[in-house]
Amino acid sequence: MRKNTAPKVSTGSDAVRRHAYEKYVSAAYRRKQKTVAINVGEVHRALALNNRVPLVCAALGSKKFLTEHGLRIVSKTGPPSGQSTTVTFTYEIVGKKRDDVQLSRQEAWNRLRGSMKDIFGELGGGENYLRNERANFYAPGKDPLDDL
Repeated sequence: MRKNTAPKVSTGSDAVRRHAYEKYVSAAYRRKQKTVAINVGEVHRALALNNRVPLVCAALGSKKFLTEHGLRIVSKTGPPSGQSTTVTFTYEIVGKKRDDVQLSRQEAWNRLRGSMKDIFGELGGGENYLRNERANFYAPGKDPLDDL
């Protein structure tokens, strides 16, 4: 039996959830807001979707979106069908467990930036550290480039 080696393809719902997080939720976290409102029509237009309003509504109301980003739906306004570009979800930010934190690449980089500054300072700087590591990588007389 052949193993499926096809790369994982993100779905339309994944794109909607990613956009909603990057544009609305992460901004609300940075501003330390307690609530965030997301309009289905704005997301639909921003992603240039055609006739995919039900997909956007389902993605924004999904348990996956809520649990990944520490949200709780406070209200859902719009028509009774719940399937319209006028639907607006209002979420309460309830936070995340420390283990469930999923940082974007940029947020993760910003957290790491400068974390080794003191250590490299004690070693004479980053370049000096690398120079010493390269010089002492091979034991004396074992460097393969010495034979060239």
